[in-house]
Amino acid sequence: MREAETARIGHGTSYAAIGRVLNLGSGQVARIFRGQPPDVSIVRAAQVLETVGLELSARAFPAGTPVRDGGQIALLARLRGRIHPALPWREEVPVVELATAGLVDRRAWDAGIDAPGVRVRIEAETRVGDLQALERRLALKQRDGLPGCMILLLADTRHHRTLLEDAGDGLRALFPVRQRAALLALRAGRSPGGNALILL
Repeated sequence: MREAETARIGHGTSYAAIGRVLNLGSGQVARIFRGQPPDVSIVRAAQVLETVGLELSARAFPAGTPVRDGGQIALLARLRGRIHPALPWREEVPVVELATAGLVDRRAWDAGIDAPGVRVRIEAETRVGDLQALERRLALKQRDGLPGCMILLLADTRHHRTLLEDAGDGLRALFPVRQRAALLALRAGRSPGGNALILL
């Protein structure tokens, strides 16, 4: 709340005046501006900022391991069961393996396969809602840390088949390797040789 305190001082507004607007005591307002109370809701923080002419802006960043549903776990297991057993499989593979200059990229691929001559990253989706958002997310991951091939693994549902038909050739251009060829290569312990879209 450093910006709020700076704005309050700049406007010459007292804690008591802000407290009257918010129906709070001046001591409680002072603690909020100092960031002391642990129980300030986001709504209350927005109200406090508004009293000193500031607007609350929030952004969400990936952090930690996402909660996977049973469907996604099963989808990844179906693909894993179709690859050569000697290919090492990892889950939650960081997009950027090493932190640079103290910056940590918390994005991760759902799975990865790393072996001599085989580097594959896998993004698994049980139900795609916004295809364009998915394409953007994959493009950023590919730009920032794709060491080899990318597989978009989709649950084989009517919804996804319709989505792919509606997408036309644009999405297929991002994934030039056909499903059958990619699965045959992985079953043989080889790289698919390019990005592939797989429905399982």
